[in-house]
Amino acid sequence: MDDVSTQPIGALPAATGALALDIYRLTKRFGSFTAMDSVTMRVEPGTVHALLGENGAGKSTLVKCVAGYQRAEEGSILIDGREQEIANPVVARALGVGMVYQHFTLAPGMTVAENLLLAGGKTPALIDWRRKRAELEAFLATTPFSLDLDRRPSELAAGEKQKLELLKQLYLRPRLLILDEPTSVLTPQEADEVLGHVREFAKSGLCTVLIITHKFREVMAFADSVTVLRRGKAVHHCRVDHTDPRRLAAAMMGEGEAPPPESDAEVPAGSALRAMKQTAADAPIALQVEGLQAQGDRGTLAVHDLSLAVRAGEILGVAGVSGNGQRELVEALVGQRPRLAGRVTVMGKPYGARREENRRLKLRSLPEEPLRNACVGDLSVAENMALRDFDQPPLARGGVLNFAAWRSRAREWIAEYGVKTQGEDAPIRSLSGGNVQRAVLARELAGDINVLIAANPVFGLDFAAVREIHGRIVQVRQKGGGVLLVSEDLDELLELADRIVVMSQGRIVFETSAASAQRHVLGAHMGGGHHA
Repeated sequence: MDDVSTQPIGALPAATGALALDIYRLTKRFGSFTAMDSVTMRVEPGTVHALLGENGAGKSTLVKCVAGYQRAEEGSILIDGREQEIANPVVARALGVGMVYQHFTLAPGMTVAENLLLAGGKTPALIDWRRKRAELEAFLATTPFSLDLDRRPSELAAGEKQKLELLKQLYLRPRLLILDEPTSVLTPQEADEVLGHVREFAKSGLCTVLIITHKFREVMAFADSVTVLRRGKAVHHCRVDHTDPRRLAAAMMGEGEAPPPESDAEVPAGSALRAMKQTAADAPIALQVEGLQAQGDRGTLAVHDLSLAVRAGEILGVAGVSGNGQRELVEALVGQRPRLAGRVTVMGKPYGARREENRRLKLRSLPEEPLRNACVGDLSVAENMALRDFDQPPLARGGVLNFAAWRSRAREWIAEYGVKTQGEDAPIRSLSGGNVQRAVLARELAGDINVLIAANPVFGLDFAAVREIHGRIVQVRQKGGGVLLVSEDLDELLELADRIVVMSQGRIVFETSAASAQRHVLGAHMGGGHHA
């Protein structure tokens, strides 16, 4: 291994160009849980290979074994036909494996140039900056990304940070580049630009690319081959030109289960879910927000004079790249963050987000990360389901709490919503993410609803849960409720919403009907390229 440490940064490893990767019967366990179960797959050199699967299917475990961050108990990893013992990330790097993570790993106080040099691992005590800058500028000229070498990550937008993460790896000239959901923080244009460049990089024979994604559109547009993982097993391998989103969805859910009718990446904007009922133009306004201002966590303004209206029987989608004030907007609306200015009304009545108003005005919410934002982790499922109305009949009579009524209603809801739990008395933190969300849904969707505020309601959930939750949200709208749906997933908004507004830097900068919405136009506004 000594020869690796003496290599100058950016120097080529012994072997160059795209490598062939073979995974043979790889198994990884965590205690009694098998995260990866005898997975075999081949990634051809110079191709883009997509790894598709629901959360918990084993995708991240697989790539972490290849990148040296985890070690499998059984099976082999072969590079160019030779078995390799990848004991740690240093060994992986020496073999030419580079990985871009879903979460940023940048040094915030250092410049772009310093972050690029740092990626190499071995920096000399004295750096000849003139020579290094010239080298970095020459390197940037070979990529389609222009980043200012003197800026710091704290000054960069999310899309720029993602590009810097990619540049860090490309600078090391990897033979295999692993991307873990690289587009989750990008606008559609930025995503296409990044993936387009990565595809060209692979086609040129310089590199093989393995990409984890959950977006069928990205698989169909940019990958050559795809492997679907399900519950730790590789269940489907094929060339992309021999498949379609419907078949991929069926593989993700398990053969024999019908793919959801709305899972197709090419669903037209006027989706069948939405076409069930058109909002009347003269329907009453269910939720009105006027001139709302709210502070961010750092004391600066996160929501600037924001106004919007949601009619009864309408889903209004709020699109935007993460970090543009959507979280603060939702928290200010539901009472988790103070409002500095502005007025909010529900069915024409003032709304200050107090518990009594929620009940009287029939406003409900499905927040992001429900375990953290909508539950008390140590309380039981039944107790969490009663948080809205534990002091109301029939759950309480004459100031006395009727715990038997809490439990029996919880059992009904557990059955109706398919909540997998050891019982209504189990602490809610013992449930999986999808089941926590189902339990919160049961509570929030009970009875009549005037307004539902939902923020990334299916984030991290499996296919079946996504379909079910989307169906429940559409039901609220069909029964005449107004829904404010805040989501970072454009496909979700195009499928469910009647109208879409784009939030950028704490303001609404664009509005369109969902039926006539165009992905690239929404993307341009999401990226801050336009301001209305």
